[in-house]
Amino acid sequence: MNKVLVLGAGQLARMMELAGTPLNLDVKAFDVRSDKVVSPIYPDRIYGDLQQGIANADVITAEFEHVKHDVLAECEQSGKLFPTSESIKIGGDRRLEKALLESCNAANAKHYFINTKADFDNALAQLSLPIIFKTALEGYDGKGQWRLKSAADIDSVWQEMSEFLASAKETQGIVAEQMVPFDRELSLVGVRRVNGDVAVYPLTENHHTNGILSVSLAAPVDSQLQDQAGTVFKALSGKLNYVGVLAIEFFQVGEQLLVNEIAPRVHNSGHWTQQGADTCQFENHLRAICDLPLGGTQLIRPTAMINIIGEDSVSDDVLSIPSVTMHWYKKGKRAGRKMGHINVSGDNEQQLAERLQKLASILCKQAFPDLADFANAYVNKTK
Repeated sequence: MNKVLVLGAGQLARMMELAGTPLNLDVKAFDVRSDKVVSPIYPDRIYGDLQQGIANADVITAEFEHVKHDVLAECEQSGKLFPTSESIKIGGDRRLEKALLESCNAANAKHYFINTKADFDNALAQLSLPIIFKTALEGYDGKGQWRLKSAADIDSVWQEMSEFLASAKETQGIVAEQMVPFDRELSLVGVRRVNGDVAVYPLTENHHTNGILSVSLAAPVDSQLQDQAGTVFKALSGKLNYVGVLAIEFFQVGEQLLVNEIAPRVHNSGHWTQQGADTCQFENHLRAICDLPLGGTQLIRPTAMINIIGEDSVSDDVLSIPSVTMHWYKKGKRAGRKMGHINVSGDNEQQLAERLQKLASILCKQAFPDLADFANAYVNKTK
């Protein structure tokens, strides 16, 4: 039995344990809040500290990219960490991420790094409005961002940013990016094994509500776009000698894909794989880091994932819809928190669209404000 230690004890570690049990894998998690090794499903069960967790593990991985660097260093020294600490750090620092993209000639938005007022002025001179500014570290779900759309707001935006930089730790910074008028946001979840074998899932279309992913749709996509995304995945994962699941978010602008950001881990936009693929992203991540043959990543049926945000219950009537599966995370209720997700599938896109429409009619509109509009537009598209 391979023993896996996951850095982080959230829902992604939980879903890794659920996927690993049928493979006879023993999955534990290092809770970065308590500094204890726990069961991802039963966090009250404690199995010692980090040093004991490292000693007992055959392989170590991470469920999020903002792991303390001293923890990563200790895990890396054991020779058991996959992906490498370099890969994990790149996912948590937009400056390192941009450098990786440039080194692989991966198309992305024009950008500049900002630490001073002179850097800010230079970015304004080189970019055109609108511009988005993102913190280099610790930004997620729309947090840590400023949007500059009008010249009249230049002073106020810089005031907020300068106060942020003054109060932040020395390693923090800001990245200025040219805002891209994209057609839609897509993401690619791929996996690379220790021996270099690569498999990628179909491109997924993503929709956000208040900066948080609300719906991911996996359906047949243009082969040219899929090939383009696959080429980027192979370039980035090869450059990093990456092992495990890596997610890449793209902006589609016409027929070109621009990389928005990468995530060195299993990813929210890949949750649909639990019902829409032969092998889900969680199992394939475990297969990759344990050097097991990768499972199938083909789309076996159109599937959508709907995030449950800030709610700890939904109507039981959703289970009356065929091919609906609930995934709760057993987390305390909090506004804006991802509490679970719903996967719904169909034999074809029209059937999936109709089931999404039915789901939207049952769920609370206040809790899922954009789902009905998305479902109605999808129904019209598939007619």
